[in-house]
Parts: sequence; C-alpha cells; structure tokens
Amino acid sequence: MSDLIARHARLSSSEVDWLHLLVGDWQVLSDMAFADLILWLPGADGRFYAVAHCRPSTGGTVHYDDVVGRPAPEGQEPALAAAFTRKEIRRSRVPRWNGSYAIREEAVPVVKGGKAIAVLGRETNLGEQRTPGRLEINYIEAADELCEMIARGEYPTSNTATGRLRGAPRVGDGLVRLNPEGEVLYASPNAMSCFHRIGVIGDLVGRSLAQVITDHVGIGEPVDESLPLVAMGRADWRTDVEAHGVCLSLRSIPTTRDGERLGAIVLCRDVTELRRREQELITKDATIREIHHRVKNNLQTVAALLRLQARRTPSDDARAALEEAMRRVATIATVHEALSQTIDEIVDFDQVFGRTLRLAVDVATSEAPVRMVREGSFGKVQATEATALAVVLTELVSNAVEHGLAKTGGTVVVRSERTGRDLAVSVIDDGVGIDPAAAPSGTGLGMQIVRTLVAGELHGTMEWLPREQGGTEVLIKARLGFAAASDGELDQF
Repeated sequence: MSDLIARHARLSSSEVDWLHLLVGDWQVLSDMAFADLILWLPGADGRFYAVAHCRPSTGGTVHYDDVVGRPAPEGQEPALAAAFTRKEIRRSRVPRWNGSYAIREEAVPVVKGGKAIAVLGRETNLGEQRTPGRLEINYIEAADELCEMIARGEYPTSNTATGRLRGAPRVGDGLVRLNPEGEVLYASPNAMSCFHRIGVIGDLVGRSLAQVITDHVGIGEPVDESLPLVAMGRADWRTDVEAHGVCLSLRSIPTTRDGERLGAIVLCRDVTELRRREQELITKDATIREIHHRVKNNLQTVAALLRLQARRTPSDDARAALEEAMRRVATIATVHEALSQTIDEIVDFDQVFGRTLRLAVDVATSEAPVRMVREGSFGKVQATEATALAVVLTELVSNAVEHGLAKTGGTVVVRSERTGRDLAVSVIDDGVGIDPAAAPSGTGLGMQIVRTLVAGELHGTMEWLPREQGGTEVLIKARLGFAAASDGELDQF
C-alpha cells in the first residue's frame, strides 16, 4: 500500500499514517455496511487508483477479482472527483448494473485536518442483500455514522489498540449501540447472548451498559482500569470483562459530530475459551522454564563434583579427563540457563556462546597468551541445536588452544555467517597447523563427540583445512530447523 501511495500521490508522512490507520481498522465498517470498501487515491494524471480493498464477512462481495492497483472505471470517476473536491459524501441515485447484479455505490472523502487526501468507495452487492430487519438497519445506521465521521476527519482515531490485540471482537460476534449517556439503544442477538453468559437477565435496551457490567462483576474479580471508558463509549479502546468464569472482550468506537458525542458502537465477543487456553500456555511456559532452571542447577552441581574430584586425583591424565567432562557439563548448563529465561524453546545463541567461549578459554591449558575474536552472528537457534552447537564450538576452541596455540600462543577466530536456516561457522587459529602424518579430524573423545553432534543434531558437515599463512581452520556447515529462522525469514520456506 505504501508503494502504491508513493507512486500515485505526494502525501505527507502523517497523511500516509492516517490512511494506514483507516485501512487497519476498516473491516468493522465493511461488515456493518455489508459492502466492499475500496480506497481510491487521485493520481497525477487526474484518474483515481485503488490502493487497498476490503471485502465484507457479513455479505456477498462485489469484486471477486483483485482491484488494487487498477484505475477506477470511467463511469465512477465523476462521483469520486466530486466527493474529493467538495469533501462531501456522494451517493449514486441509480444502482449500477454489472451484467450479473446491481451495485449501489457511494463515495466518501477521507479527510484529515480539513484536507481531502483520498476517497473511500462503498459498494454494496444488491443481488445478495438481506431483507432489512432490526439488525441490518442498525448495522447500516452505524456504518453511516462512521462514514460521516470519515468525511469530517473524525475517524479513524489514533489511540485505538484493537488491531494488535488477540481476541478483538468482530461485528458478527455482537454489536451494541449506545446513546451519549451510555444507555443501550440496540443490542444484537449475539451481543445479548454474550451478556447473558455473565449473568445479565432481560433486555439491555434502555439500561446503562456500564451499570449492567458493574452489577455482574463480583467482588474480587479483576477489573481493567479502562473498563468504565469502554462501557460508557467514551474511548476507542478494547478491554476485557471477567465475571462468573466468563470473559468478554469489549471494543468501543465513539461516534461524534464536530467534536460532540453522539454515542458509541460497542463490539463484544465471548473469549472465555481463548483466555483459558492462553492461561494454560502461560502455566506450561512457566513449568518448562522451571524445569530448565532445575536442570541447569543439577548440571552445575555435577560440574562442581567433577571439579572437586579432579582436584583430588593424583593422575594428570585422569585430572585432565575430569576437567574436560566438567567443561562439557558446564557448557550444557549454560544453554539451559538461557532457556530458563525465555518463554519458548528458542535461544539467542550469540549471548549463550559468549559465556561458553570464556569457559572454554579459561579451562583450556595454555601457558602462552591467547586472543579470542568473534565475527558475525549466529542468530536464534532451537534448544536442541543450541546445546549441540555450544558443545561442538567449545570442543573446537579448546582443541585449538590446547594443541594449536599451547606453545606459541596466538589468536583464535570464531566466524559465523547465517542465511535463513543455513549456518556456516569457522574456528580459525594461527598456531602450528595440522600434522600431515596425523588424522586431520582427530581421534580423541572430544572430536568423536563433535563429529557425532555435527552429523546427527546439526544435520551438517565438518571440514579441516590447513591455512597458507599457518594454522588450522575448521569449517562447519549446518542446516538449522524452521523455528530458528527469524519471523521474516520463515516466510521464505
């Protein structure tokens, strides 16, 4: 939408934001009007171009094909131009016949700060229109009020928070119309059903919605501080009402004329089951985090026991083996510590590896000075892959320090490059290099662990490469899981 706006018109950033606010919340208007909504923008060539389109969920659509990016039909442009220049709503007197059904058209100027910046087309499919009843009449009257507010620059409002909150009610879930005093003028059947679930008996019409809710919220029940404003229809906001084990989601849309309150439209939805599932997920998340915390504590205890045993062991070989085991256990404990601080099974591996890298360097035996350098980023990694990757890199860094730089000292570089799910990691040292007579991948327990984890957990390969300028490079190429990709990268797969 932003690209289309920039292509066809020159609007300020605040005017573009205004159009985005309108489009972000216009499904409510489309459903109440039983009509397609098209946002028309005047182009430099004098024609109007569609930059956004919304179809109603309460009735049949007019446009089965996509109209975004297309110019308006020539027969429709005079009404669009008149609405834009005069800043007044233009309704067609005679429905337009498209060969299959009649269409009623309406052009509503989108005004901000007294200036028309676009035109909202409201097109109703008369071929599928319902027989008007109380519900349909109230829906259309509410839609007319919002269209008039758009033409006066009073809608949308910039403080609404409905678009980003889960459980936001829709028109079909339940609609209540209020007068300026907050008394109910009309309540749809679905709205009555919602309030009956919290214990309301009888009709709502003529009663104060705020008082009705207050009478049925028990002592000790949690109450949102925004509830009075929403129930009175004084703020375009969303809140929840909990009573007798039932949770209702309420969203209020105040209606005004030249700053004077005319009433409000209140949408309601029973979200009891949704809230129950969210609470279950919160409980499960807390349980999982507690498990990771306890596993971390147990692993740290094991590492401490191994450290004590190593100090009491007279044999140098046995002491070295115990210290290596302690380092591996401590590395896994670091991953579980990171998992205990997050609500999902994804960890930011850059933070985890920073701690494991320091541990590997401290434990590795090297009398000569060693400098550690990190390049690139690992990104977010799944829990199982994070554990395997941490152990693998700790082993490789320790191996480089103990064998490549033990006598001469030098630099170890850990370079990572992440593209979607593909991760390439190089552990580079400028030490003595690979012995041509020895197996390049090593035969010790540490390297056996590394090869097993790279192939099994990381679904990757490992390659040992000699460097021309001296030293060794170990290159690991891994294929991580879907959940390890960022939100934008997930869309590619």
